[in-house]
Amino acid sequence: MTKQTIKLLLGFTSILIIAVVINACKIGYSFTGASISPDVKTVFIDFFTNRARVVNPMLSQTFTEAMKDKFVNETGLSMESQQGDLEFSGEVTGYEVRPLSVQQSDQGRDFASMNRLTVTVKVVFTNNKDHEQDFNTTFSAYYDWESTRSLNEVESAAVDVIVEQLVDDIFNKSVANW
Repeated sequence: MTKQTIKLLLGFTSILIIAVVINACKIGYSFTGASISPDVKTVFIDFFTNRARVVNPMLSQTFTEAMKDKFVNETGLSMESQQGDLEFSGEVTGYEVRPLSVQQSDQGRDFASMNRLTVTVKVVFTNNKDHEQDFNTTFSAYYDWESTRSLNEVESAAVDVIVEQLVDDIFNKSVANW
């Protein structure tokens, strides 16, 4: 064998060894911040029923689907229809509109200049691979808007913002360990 052939053979062997070592080292990194054990492969997200006194008819469906989308798209976990390595269940417990700031009109009457929609969700999280991570927690998120607009005008956008914040908070607590 010539020196050039030996160098070429050593080069290919080195590359092969490096590739095998890198593949064997399961370094888990995600741009989402998720820190999921390699033995966790599946997730089950139950339908979140709406038990709030005031009911937005689409909120349960919107919230449940947003949870499913977040976990499938950002973790690579497979969605199960019944049981999973990670399981989420719960309910919407609050849907409230309240005045946020009060001002006085020219006629001397008080009125709300800002309103706040707050949605509260109770979440039961079970990690069937590590029960020390289980939790039963209530999450809340809100949306503020000027009182010159009605709830009907802002409700769709408000619910989208609130659901995104709730799902992010739940995701962070359950798999990002924030």
